[in-house]
Amino acid sequence: MTLPVSYRLEPGERVAVTGAAGFIGSAVTRELLERGTQVVALVEPDGDTRNLDGLEVEQVEVDLRDADGLAKAVDGARTVFHLAALYRFWAADPQSFYDVNVVGTRNLIKAAEAAGVGRVVYTSTVGTLGLRGASAGAPVDETSYAQVDHLFGLYKQSKYVAEHEVLRAAAQGLPVVLVQPTTPVGPGDRGPTPTGRTVLEFLNGRFPAYVDTTLNIVDVDDVAHGHLLAAERGSIGRSYILGGENLSLQQILALLAEATGLSAPTRRVPNSLAVLAATVSDVVEGRLLHREPSIPLEAAKMSTTQMSFDDSRARGELGYHSRPAGEALARAAHWFAEAGYVRNDRLDQFRWRT
Repeated sequence: MTLPVSYRLEPGERVAVTGAAGFIGSAVTRELLERGTQVVALVEPDGDTRNLDGLEVEQVEVDLRDADGLAKAVDGARTVFHLAALYRFWAADPQSFYDVNVVGTRNLIKAAEAAGVGRVVYTSTVGTLGLRGASAGAPVDETSYAQVDHLFGLYKQSKYVAEHEVLRAAAQGLPVVLVQPTTPVGPGDRGPTPTGRTVLEFLNGRFPAYVDTTLNIVDVDDVAHGHLLAAERGSIGRSYILGGENLSLQQILALLAEATGLSAPTRRVPNSLAVLAATVSDVVEGRLLHREPSIPLEAAKMSTTQMSFDDSRARGELGYHSRPAGEALARAAHWFAEAGYVRNDRLDQFRWRT
C-alpha cells in the first residue's frame, strides 16, 4: 500500500539539520543527501565532526543558545530537522540541560518561524512517555502520559519541557512533526551515547551481570529514514515512536554474543543493588569529586523499569519499518571494533558470525 505524501523533500532544496554531526543527526544527513537535498549541517562549535567527513554539506558552527546565529543558519531553509540536544546522564553544570534542550529548542522554533519554513521535524525521545503499561507487560504508545516522578534525570526532564514548547508552537501554527526514537544502535556512535555505551561495555568485557529490564532496540539508519517519512507523511503536531524490537537486556547481550562469539553474562543483579551502587557513585563521584559517576544514577533507575514500546502509529501512518534487532546490534559491534573502541585483547577473542 502506498501511503499519501503531504509534503515532499525536493532535490536541490535547502534543508537545515541541527546536531548534524551527531549519531542520529549524521544518519539523517546521509539520508537527505541520498535524496538530493542541499544540507546545511549545523554543528556544535569545536565539536567532533568526523561523522560528516566526505559528505558534501555546508557546515555551520552555531550554539543552540545563540539565537541570532541560529536564525542566520536556518534562514533560507525550506525544511528543518532539529536533532541537537544534550544527551547524557550527568553534567558538571546541571543548568546546561535546560539551556541547550529547552532554550535552544525555543531559539530554533523562533528561527524556523522567522524563516517561514514549510516543515520542522523535532526529535524528542520515548523518555517523555509514561511506562506504566510497559511495567504491566504491555508496550506503551504515544498516548501514554508520563508521571513526573518517573522522569528520571535532567535529560528526560528537560526534553519533556522542550517537547511541550514544540507542541505549543504547533498549536500556534508552526508546521512541526515530532519523532520519538527508542534505543538506537549502529555505526557513528562516537560519544558513545548511553545506549552505545551498553554495547561497548559488553564488547570490552565490562558487563559481568545483567539487570531485569527491557529495551526497544532499533538501527540508527532506520530511525533516520523514519525522520524523512515523518517530514513527508506525518501530521502536524503529531508524534511518532520510531522503534524496533522489545528485548530484555539478557536477550540483547545474547544477540551480541551470537554476533561476536563472545560469552554473555549469566548472572542477574537485583535491581535494588544496581540502584544502591549508583546512588553511592552519584554521591561520591558526582557530588563530592565533581566528575561523571561511573555508575549513572539515572541509568540505574531506568534499569528498574520495563521500557517496551509500540510503534504501530509510525508503521501504519508513515510506512515506517525496521530491520531485526540482531542485525542492528551486529552493525554496532562491527563499527565499535573497526573504529578502535574495543580493547585489543578482546578483539582477539571475537569470532564474527558470517
